[in-house]
Amino acid sequence: MSFGDPNNPYGPPPQQPPTPPNYGYPQQGPPQPGVPPQGYGYPQQPAYSAYPGGNAMPQTMPGLMVTARVLLYIVAAVQILGGIFAIFGAATLNDASNAGEDTFGSNSFSDMGHAGAGAILVGALLFLGLAGLSITLGVKFARGGQGIRITTMIYGILGAIFGFLIMIGAANANSSAALVWALLWIGFGGIMAAAMIVPSGAAWFNRPRY
Repeated sequence: MSFGDPNNPYGPPPQQPPTPPNYGYPQQGPPQPGVPPQGYGYPQQPAYSAYPGGNAMPQTMPGLMVTARVLLYIVAAVQILGGIFAIFGAATLNDASNAGEDTFGSNSFSDMGHAGAGAILVGALLFLGLAGLSITLGVKFARGGQGIRITTMIYGILGAIFGFLIMIGAANANSSAALVWALLWIGFGGIMAAAMIVPSGAAWFNRPRY
């Protein structure tokens, strides 16, 4: 009995042909110490540098900024309603002044009515313009830069100051309704300004954009 016989059950196993390499797939060598293996099919994400204050740049909008954004939209809705009501008030006052002129002729009361209607109309246009600014700032939170951050911060500070002035007037007039409005404006403006001042807000507007 020969060991070279391929049918010999006691002989060594036959030699297997070498396995050809898998074409189309990168060949990996033995893992190197200290080097993590690379995953195929997924691009390697760059590491974002930290903000100068030490906080990593967030890739999702911070919660305080989301709150400030919602408040901007609420303020815009109030400003739009205020502007619409002011326009109707100016038109009503102007019609009353015209009716008084038709009945009694031109007099000081009709002149005061026309002047008051004009002042109310200017205030209505100011409210509508501020509403447009509030909406623009809220929309720009997603892609805006430092200009949006600074504008929102100033806008919030001015809103808080406006609320403080209303509070002083409400205290002098002993009006609880005006006091509630004053506290709302102070709170809204303070949150908007704080969201732009805190490090997370600054990091959001300094984040890289691709």
